[in-house]
Amino acid sequence: MKSSFNKIIESDTPVLVDFFADWCGPCKMLAPILKEVKDELGENIKIVKIDVDKNQPLASKYNVRGVPTMLLFKNGKQVWRQSGALPKKDIVQVVKSNS
Repeated sequence: MKSSFNKIIESDTPVLVDFFADWCGPCKMLAPILKEVKDELGENIKIVKIDVDKNQPLASKYNVRGVPTMLLFKNGKQVWRQSGALPKKDIVQVVKSNS
């Protein structure tokens, strides 16, 4: 998992990583928002969902203490972090400012 994850985040296209859990209410609210973000930005973003219950070592590596937590990577470097859900317009703004 780690090596494929590293390959994904090393993209020059911004990669938004959504750390979530199936039991998390705010995570369920965020899922359709992230779909709208993807629909709006298309090829200008990659969105990866990581289930913290199934990928605890990865969540631990990035110090994810609560869900949802979103991390934005550009060329393998973390450029933004947010714990909790945000409106679509705010996520789109962050991605565009880091493109």
